Amino acid sequence: MHDCPICALHSSKIAQSSYEIVRSNHWLLRHHPAPAPLLGWLLLDARRHLAGPVDFQPQEAASWGQATQRASQLIQQLTDCDRVYAIAFGEGAHHLHLHLIPRFQLDPDTTAWAVADHYRAVASGERAAVDPSQIAQFVQQARLIAASFDLDAV
Repeated sequence: MHDCPICALHSSKIAQSSYEIVRSNHWLLRHHPAPAPLLGWLLLDARRHLAGPVDFQPQEAASWGQATQRASQLIQQLTDCDRVYAIAFGEGAHHLHLHLIPRFQLDPDTTAWAVADHYRAVASGERAAVDPSQIAQFVQQARLIAASFDLDAV
């Protein structure tokens, strides 16, 4: 889709070099772009333009769980978070992008709905975003680990 911001991001050389961690036939795993609300806030995007799981083709449906699990494990390994939230609404961009958000038990800004308030505060400039150099370092580490991932495996 020519007017889809997620499709545009997938073809952006800047996004590929700065935020993209791993790409497979069906999925693209990337760090949240600047301004990033939390280090390790990743997005698992469908490569094909589709609105959500209801539109999956059989191979996408079969590999979705494995891709989500591997991405979540990567976040937990690199951030030492207690949990990983998975959220997808699809209203900002009608292209499936699953937010995978590190949850830290001792950080009240990462609890359930508080993480949405934190996101909005960073987006509006009320709170500081993650330093881009930290994102670059995280992405570099994540790429090394994820190089062996087959996100399409079932």
